[in-house]
Amino acid sequence: MTGRLAGLFKLQPGEFGPVAWSFAYFFCLLCGYYILRPLRDEMGIQGGVDALAWVFSATFILMLAVVPAFGWAVARFSRRGVVVVSYGFFVVNLLVFFVLLRAGIAPAWTARAFFVWVSVFNLFVISLFWSVMNDRFNQAQALRLFGLIAAGGSLGAIVGPGLTTLLVEYLRPVNLLPLSAVLLLAAIVCALQVMPSADDPSHAPPNARGRRESVWAGATHVARSPYLLGICVFIVFYSALSTFLYFEQARIVENAFSDSAQRTQVFAAMDLATNTLTLALQFFATARLVAWLGLPVALAMIPLAVAAGFGALGIAPTLAVLVVFQVVRRAGNYAITKPAREMLFSVVSTEDKYKAKNFIDTVVYRGGDAASGWLFTGLSALGLGLAALAFAAVPLATLWAVCGILLGRARNARAQHDHHDTTSPTHRGGL
Repeated sequence: MTGRLAGLFKLQPGEFGPVAWSFAYFFCLLCGYYILRPLRDEMGIQGGVDALAWVFSATFILMLAVVPAFGWAVARFSRRGVVVVSYGFFVVNLLVFFVLLRAGIAPAWTARAFFVWVSVFNLFVISLFWSVMNDRFNQAQALRLFGLIAAGGSLGAIVGPGLTTLLVEYLRPVNLLPLSAVLLLAAIVCALQVMPSADDPSHAPPNARGRRESVWAGATHVARSPYLLGICVFIVFYSALSTFLYFEQARIVENAFSDSAQRTQVFAAMDLATNTLTLALQFFATARLVAWLGLPVALAMIPLAVAAGFGALGIAPTLAVLVVFQVVRRAGNYAITKPAREMLFSVVSTEDKYKAKNFIDTVVYRGGDAASGWLFTGLSALGLGLAALAFAAVPLATLWAVCGILLGRARNARAQHDHHDTTSPTHRGGL
């Protein structure tokens, strides 16, 4: 059986075990996270929708404080030690939250703390997973194997919300926390099977320590590059519109359901639909769409769909419109916008791929979340209702689409310039 599976997936001798454990590792991580995600959304409502701007700001501040320390630890200590301590710490956190929520101790503040914790937890567990993968497999193996390993995460992202949808009415939301903790413990077991030689220098990528420098190291690179600043603007538009829709979602779901389990079930069903649609698009559409339409159009597709979605939500701010809009937007982002956005970094220097990208993916992205949360709160305080706020987002989404087209064209121009340089007679060593 092992030999047939190895042949089916074109695995080389000695790869089946590490790949199987890595697949299971990513499955457990994302299955556990997607059990927590709908609970986080429910805690956002229980903590008070009016307090969400504060919660988003707290997430941003905590990330700024913890990410550099985490990067420092990953660069200097045994990967096995970092994995066991980090994931073990998260398991203990989950059990503490379980006790606090079951006992009803400071429920609003505990709900807010849980929301912030899950938002930061996701950043760390995924980052650490890919650090382990990049240390365990060399570049040639990564090209062959990471797609298969990532499929484990995709499967977990479907099973996790599926379990929540099925179990939440019988167990109630808070009682799903131990299940997520068990999956995280299973992830530790899988990780330890993957890493017997992960700390061997022969498995470490070149300049691995340099890649984990301070999150602020890329700020100066971004400030000097109009192209990187354009990517920042694109990310800010994305995070702002996502936050606007998230706040609208919280208010609409809160108004539609009074029962915590029902709200959690709705959030889990949305995650399940999103992740299933994403997987289908990744298999059958992503590569074809980008190749057929070109990068500029691919970057503008979902922003234009978001403009249409906010228009529809402005006309009818109902649960049905919200669910369809949110599922299509998130699946389109995961399957089309995010891969296309990653292509923008293919024409920057190796240093910028790590330093600038790290800064953009953390400080710019989460900072955009926090700022747009206060913008939504301020507009609401001025008396704008859900419909008016949705209409206000339409021109922002249109500008986001324009930004995507311009960035796509700039990336293609850079790629052509680089190709010309590498094929010129001077570069080839001609006369």
